[in-house]
Amino acid sequence: MALVSADSRIAELLTELHQLIKQTQEERSRSEHNLVNIQKTHERMQTENKISPYYRTKLRGLYTTAKADAEAECNILRKALDKIAEIKSLLEERRIAAKIAGLYNDSEPPRKTMRRGVLMTLLQQSAMTLPLWIGKPGDKPPPLCGAIPASGDYVAKPGDKVAARVKAVDGDEQWILAEVVSYSHATNKYEVDDIDEEGKERHTLSRRRIIPLPQWKANPETDPEALFQKEQLVLALYPQTTCFYRALIHTPPQRPQDDYSVLFEDTSYADGYSPPLNVAQSLNLSQ
Repeated sequence: MALVSADSRIAELLTELHQLIKQTQEERSRSEHNLVNIQKTHERMQTENKISPYYRTKLRGLYTTAKADAEAECNILRKALDKIAEIKSLLEERRIAAKIAGLYNDSEPPRKTMRRGVLMTLLQQSAMTLPLWIGKPGDKPPPLCGAIPASGDYVAKPGDKVAARVKAVDGDEQWILAEVVSYSHATNKYEVDDIDEEGKERHTLSRRRIIPLPQWKANPETDPEALFQKEQLVLALYPQTTCFYRALIHTPPQRPQDDYSVLFEDTSYADGYSPPLNVAQSLNLSQ
């Protein structure tokens, strides 16, 4: 029933999202006439080579209207982003519910382990679709935006991706990409699944062995302070693997869609670091 209810709500949200997108286009078309008037007024001023009180008054009114139009469009877009976030949350809840149902359904054959190539593609898509933090003027980026760590009392939710410090087969410890199964407030411990061995490798770990992954990308153009800086030491997911290793930031992102360029610690190179490799914002963590 829960899955059916989620499907119904997702369908409603998609309809609402479609209406908001239409409203955005209508708002943009409505404000276009005013923007054309601003451009034409500036052209007339340049032709006459003077700024008269008439033009000043006219431009003040036109720009006031343009500001109000932009704010109206911005509000609609924020509502659309909220709908998208709710849809993604419901899809994630549905996935977790289906996973749990599969784990406890003995009548079905066990699910096959996901092929590595498919897993890598899914991880790449997940990193690309991580939402960009878009705050209002004066807002500061929240915890788990870009390089900003989680608050001290934060508890990751089931389904959240985290870096988990576990013991490898050889006894050494390593940081792996994992998915939260549950958290016990009584023991202050997480149960997490290794993302590379879904349903096979489960670990019970204390909070200090868990680092939540970012939930938003930081915009370098508006919130550069929420990014790791050049030569800062981080934990980064090595490309085409599900393990985190120590690395130095070589180049931070310059645009919202850009990755970090990082140098992984590697003793096989003379200077102790690998050549620059690209790693998504969502897969870099504070060391």
